Amino acid sequence: MTVSEVASPALTVPETDFEMMNTRAPRHVAIIMDGNGRWATERGRPRSFGHHQGAERVREIVRRAGEIGVSVLTLFAFSTENWNRPDYEVRVLMSLFRRYILREVDEIDRMGVRVRFIGEHSPLPRNLQRVMAMMEERTAGNTGLTLQVALSYGARAEIAFAMRALAAEVEAGRISADAIDEAAISARLWTSGVPDPDLVIRTSGEQRISNFLLWQSAYAEYEFVDECWPDFTPERLTELVAAYAGRERRFGAVSAS
Repeated sequence: MTVSEVASPALTVPETDFEMMNTRAPRHVAIIMDGNGRWATERGRPRSFGHHQGAERVREIVRRAGEIGVSVLTLFAFSTENWNRPDYEVRVLMSLFRRYILREVDEIDRMGVRVRFIGEHSPLPRNLQRVMAMMEERTAGNTGLTLQVALSYGARAEIAFAMRALAAEVEAGRISADAIDEAAISARLWTSGVPDPDLVIRTSGEQRISNFLLWQSAYAEYEFVDECWPDFTPERLTELVAAYAGRERRFGAVSAS
């Protein structure tokens, strides 16, 4: 069974909605790509089959995000907690990540996408680290969509990393403790240099954020959708971005009306 065989029907979005999305689209969309293993199990297939099908979905979502005016797309690919999965599944995922990068780097570059990998990368296999570095270097000059891939990522670990960096700078006398504010913390996170997410989407029907972008998502809008990641179509992304474009975000203030 292929992704196209299980994809939901295409959503028709009026041209006026596309115009609205390109002017009011979230600058940064972050997606927790959940449900690959469950999707495969429900079809009587091994969990690895679901991971492969989920990888096939990524290119379509990246392309659609750029088409509808999104500037930054962050995909949660593998968490620090995922290291606790069975060794075989972890090995399959590490191999899949490496093969996906090698297969897709030319197309991603042609699309003008700039790729960044965020997370604790020292536990990753060296051969995977090398191709990640290659992809970042290859796409560093691109000016289209920025694609952040959270790989071996945990938000608490990220915040701890930022705190250690600040503590070292205080100890070295480069900054004072009084100078530590929200901007100083944000500047030392792995996501430094990109705007905070405006819209966070989680697939598979689960309603939790699983240690993902905790600091950055303080004022994000959330969408929890029932589809597992292999069934999450570009049309579904378009629908959610269109819904976001119609919202009023007040950031703690009152409505202007």
